[in-house]
Amino acid sequence: MTYSVAVSGASGYAGGEILRLLASHPDIEIRTVTAHSNAGQPLVQHQPHLRSLAHLTLQDTTPEILSGHDIVFLALPHGQSGQYTDALGDTPLVIDAGADHRLTSQDSWDAFYGGDFHEPWAYGVPELPVGGVKQRETLRGATRIAAPGCNASTVSLSLAPGVAAGVIDASDIVSVLAVGPSGAGKSLKTNLLAGEILGSANPYAVGGTHRHIPEIRQALAAASGTAPDRIRISFTPVLVPMSRGILATSTAPIVGGVSDAEIRAAWEDAYGDETFVQLLPAGQFPRTADVLGANTALIGLAIDRAANRVTVVTAVDNLVKGTAGAAIQSMNLALGLPESRALSVNGVAP
Repeated sequence: MTYSVAVSGASGYAGGEILRLLASHPDIEIRTVTAHSNAGQPLVQHQPHLRSLAHLTLQDTTPEILSGHDIVFLALPHGQSGQYTDALGDTPLVIDAGADHRLTSQDSWDAFYGGDFHEPWAYGVPELPVGGVKQRETLRGATRIAAPGCNASTVSLSLAPGVAAGVIDASDIVSVLAVGPSGAGKSLKTNLLAGEILGSANPYAVGGTHRHIPEIRQALAAASGTAPDRIRISFTPVLVPMSRGILATSTAPIVGGVSDAEIRAAWEDAYGDETFVQLLPAGQFPRTADVLGANTALIGLAIDRAANRVTVVTAVDNLVKGTAGAAIQSMNLALGLPESRALSVNGVAP
């Protein structure tokens, strides 16, 4: 069976990455691409690397144009998806790459986003430990999927095994991330100009203000079976001059009496059989260059007994495993297709 697909926000970074991955998917026909201000223009004018899709023209983003497809991907700014999802009730599968359907708490939505709150959908991180199983069980046969925030899923995958196994203390988590500017989208912003970021590292959303914090707390609470308010995290992203990538360094205290072997076993047991989340051998740590273009999260684990903390370093491509790859991996699960279809573990080098 071939599924017809519409992708909104197709002129942006997330929409373009969704299209790049779908273009090689044997079960998918990309029928419609939409945008706002760029409607009426050739897709290839805004995504010149997508040569196989040069025949497509950007249409207006309206419920009428998006409806009538088997699958709709929404790659829109936060707060804009809800107006379309409400009108796409007859669409068999809708996948939102924005934040509108990620959070279960309206209080968290109001505090970090504001505007209308929409019902939470199945969270699109298949490998995430949840209540003794993996999140992929919720995604099988799902009709509504919320793709994750790139920073949020990176930190959640980094720490969930330790939280779920009870070997780290989730009330004192510190995460510092080096992130590429493509995660902020394609809109023109002064702080993302080359003249502002080249040769510089710039922290942003410092002091507990980043919008992905409640998403991390929600995911780790689900992994541990506790309340989100029991998860406390100091989260600091730093913008660095690389177009793609996240390198997340996260630390948490070791629970008393836990051995080094038990700590490492928590991550080995969680990800030993996973294709796209891989724990590196002891003493090895990933680079963002190793995951460029791949749907892979590479994890390095260190046990710092002097500080009594576990340090987890995780590298992902924010546009692939952090967004579009996670969305398509979740789509495959929802449709009953092989989970890895059209997704690669191989990066691009140099």
